[in-house]
Amino acid sequence: MSTVNPEPLWRPDPQRTAEAQVTRFQTWAAERHGAPSDGGYPALHRWSVDELETFWKAVTEWFDVRFSTPFTRVLGDRAMPGAEWFPGATLNYAEHALRAASSRPDEPALLHVDETHEPRPVTWSELSRQVGSLAAELRRLGVRPGDRVSAYLPNIPQAVVALLATAAVGGVWTSCAPDFGARSVLDRFQQVEPVVLFTVDGYRYGGKEHDRRDVVAELRRELPTLRAVVHIPLLGTETPEGALDWSALTAADQEPTFEQVPFDHPLWVLYSSGTTGLPKAIVQSQGGILVEHLKQLGLHCDLGPGDRFFWYTSTGWMMWNFLVSGLLTGTTVVLYDGSPGHPDTGAQWRIAERTGATLYGTSAAYVMACRKADVHPARDFDLSKVRCVATTGSPLPPDGFRWLHEEVRDDLWIASVSGGTDVCSCFAGAVPTLPVHTGELQAPCLGTDLQAWDPSGRPVVDEVGELVVTNPMPSMPVYFWNDPDGSRYHDSYFDTYPGAWRHGDWITLTSRGTVVIHGRSDSTLNRQGVRMGSADIYEAVERLPEIKESLVIGIEQSDGGYWMPLFVHLAPGAVLDQALLDRIKRTIREELSPRHVPDEVIEVPGVPHTLTGKRIEVPVKRLLQGTPLEKAVNPGSIDNLDLLHFYEDLARKRA
Repeated sequence: MSTVNPEPLWRPDPQRTAEAQVTRFQTWAAERHGAPSDGGYPALHRWSVDELETFWKAVTEWFDVRFSTPFTRVLGDRAMPGAEWFPGATLNYAEHALRAASSRPDEPALLHVDETHEPRPVTWSELSRQVGSLAAELRRLGVRPGDRVSAYLPNIPQAVVALLATAAVGGVWTSCAPDFGARSVLDRFQQVEPVVLFTVDGYRYGGKEHDRRDVVAELRRELPTLRAVVHIPLLGTETPEGALDWSALTAADQEPTFEQVPFDHPLWVLYSSGTTGLPKAIVQSQGGILVEHLKQLGLHCDLGPGDRFFWYTSTGWMMWNFLVSGLLTGTTVVLYDGSPGHPDTGAQWRIAERTGATLYGTSAAYVMACRKADVHPARDFDLSKVRCVATTGSPLPPDGFRWLHEEVRDDLWIASVSGGTDVCSCFAGAVPTLPVHTGELQAPCLGTDLQAWDPSGRPVVDEVGELVVTNPMPSMPVYFWNDPDGSRYHDSYFDTYPGAWRHGDWITLTSRGTVVIHGRSDSTLNRQGVRMGSADIYEAVERLPEIKESLVIGIEQSDGGYWMPLFVHLAPGAVLDQALLDRIKRTIREELSPRHVPDEVIEVPGVPHTLTGKRIEVPVKRLLQGTPLEKAVNPGSIDNLDLLHFYEDLARKRA
């Protein structure tokens, strides 16, 4: 992908730049903490990584973080892994998430939307009351700081209440979406041994009701540490025997009491996709998430009390946790529970319109699906309140940038962001005061010393390298669950470049400070010594209207050769004839290079994904190398296991 892209697609106007919270923060930090007053964002970013401790201290002051006992210093130890943030400090995440309840009690904290697309508000005072009632009940059930509380819930207000009540008592939250099967949930929850499980009887998706009572019964049988199960009757069923009723636990008129916990006290457990083994159980801290999300949502996303924050997500993806943290900035958070494309592909735009979303976040895949489906957001919906459309999950191709610019508004801030479950945040992405270049992320985030490294550990610019972070971030995992010596944590990020976080993505840092993401480095294509990112090939191929989705794999062969097949899932009615084959190869040759042209193009019944929607390349590569299915992939991590039998059969035929 070329980094020669001189003319930006969009520039913020002077008023927007002046009013952005990051601009006001820079002026304030220049007066109080020696930040540069000139040079705009690039100068502020340089200061934030050079003066890491001063920067994070400034963040806590700017956002008025309430420490019930003060910290002795910002960084007790900055070695990675194991950096020690704000030693001595105690606080509570939920206390900060509910601060607006005292000043704006009758305004909406949450707007809940289902497939009827009619928003229903939950006020700050009502949210606070329910959290207070439920936290008191959790304490009565014996939940103590450090105990795990699990949830098998969709993206509904009850999930937010349960998370905040868990944090209020110092418990450790963990959740899965109810479209996860029992095995997938147990692969996650059995690792952390929860004492409470919040459940629904089912959920609605695509205009249908999906009964999950059998799955819930299996979870109850297979989680012997449970002391209580709480039933939320989303489909209107009776509370099962031995379970507690949600409405009874949240009926009291009670102010929440917030347990004051150490800065590094666990807040929640998130999980890696677990495609080739048990998912990693990633533990992040109350304080680390609090300050990282204040920075990310307040300074980078420019969110505050007047905003409405909508991101299409589920409780099984880190973006749900990130979305809930919008409450930290006093923002109204929009929760959508339903299919992203019901009753039609334009569904998410309709929700953005009806909720008055000012920041609307979605996946790059949804943007490209809208483009292919000939959706016209600005023509069909009033999106005048949307200031920013943000995307993540995979790199947003240049065509996606151009489509948003043309079909939503030419004065639209498009924020493609990239981070990971591992830090529950972004390494690079949204900056309200910088221009947007087509196909590029605006800049590395504050406090994040993001670099691209070559194999020998040297930083490179305008060249593809490994995504590396050379200083600690507060939201980096405090540890993995059931990893007593820290070896799994160390091997996940620090085995390639000791002391530096290697994330597993190929990136280019351009000489003008933008960032291009090329895809996962663990599924790198390497032809004749030239490394290529799979994302570049997907971007080129999936512009063709006949291609619904694609998957490219590179396999080293025993004779020293290299086989690179491209698998294509065709759009309805399309045929993989010679004319389409020629167009696919010509498109790749002209837009990328002759080296990128695949050895074979093979039609497939579908592309398998993780449960959070990412294409799985490494397990397919293993299958094609002859690894048995049960060893190549964790079945509980895949959205459609049947699709893998195609690749298994292909490997057998080739052998």
